[in-house]
Amino acid sequence: MDATMPPPDVPPWLEKLLATAFFTACHGHGAAARSECNMFCLDCSVDDSFCPYCRSSKHTDHRVIQIRRSSYHDVVRVSEIQKVLDINGVQTYVINSARVLFLNQRPQPKVGKTSSHVCETCGRSLLDPFRFCSLGCKFVGMRNIEEGSFTLEGKNVEVVTERRLVSSSKEEEEEEESRDAASQQDIYPPPTPPPPPSRSRRRKGIPQRAPFSS
Repeated sequence: MDATMPPPDVPPWLEKLLATAFFTACHGHGAAARSECNMFCLDCSVDDSFCPYCRSSKHTDHRVIQIRRSSYHDVVRVSEIQKVLDINGVQTYVINSARVLFLNQRPQPKVGKTSSHVCETCGRSLLDPFRFCSLGCKFVGMRNIEEGSFTLEGKNVEVVTERRLVSSSKEEEEEEESRDAASQQDIYPPPTPPPPPSRSRRRKGIPQRAPFSS
């Protein structure tokens, strides 16, 4: 396949999304608060990102996704992107209580622990058994191996995998809570109950000595 040709089954807006610069100052609303360009329209032919003020004036009836930042890298929430794109095979992460995925490849971290799961495109270590670390790596991987799809046809295995990961995480939390409860009982044992009241009878009266003999 020609290296310049996009992979098959790719929406026309995806390559633009991956090449777009986000979090720049909006030219039309730069003086307004929170006017960073962190929006992208899937229906327009415009390649640039835009701010929330532009969205309310020019993209009210369009499909728009919001890009967020994590450690200076662009991410998108899974709940938004999976409505328009098959993200099967891309590693997801939970950041600020929301599940997200990275748009593009990130610099490789320093050599540390080896992982049994790595990105097929850039070799980055992955947390779970996925194929790619980002949407960009899946895009390149599909172009190189001519395999995979971004369309939403068929069953999305990603959702099934995610549910299994969440279920496994809940089981681990429950096991951890059980271990914590057991250790707390070892450190702070329950108080010893007081002894039962004695049933022995008391002697009545005051004992008297026998008189001294004369």
